[in-house]
Amino acid sequence: MSDPAPRYASFADFYPFYLREHSQRTTRRLHFVGTSLALLCLLELVMTGDLSWLVLALVFGYGFAWAAHMLVEKNRPATFRHPLYSLMGDFRMFWEMLTCKIAF
Repeated sequence: MSDPAPRYASFADFYPFYLREHSQRTTRRLHFVGTSLALLCLLELVMTGDLSWLVLALVFGYGFAWAAHMLVEKNRPATFRHPLYSLMGDFRMFWEMLTCKIAF
């Protein structure tokens, strides 16, 4: 039986854990691609009003991330234990990769 998920008092406390769970470059790259595609789908949703873009955004965003965790990191995505902080972490990591603060 696994230990219960640790509780984090803040996102600032959570983010170092999030980065450790994304230590391999391929994982970060797959997250970046998935988040990029998800953001493009959300833009299409806003422009067209077609809800199928929302479904695609979720498929791309979570699909690439979960595949990375299963095939590369071999760990369980933080989304299952900390959904809000995980989403925030994904967008922060995306931004830090885009601005070259984290290796792409």
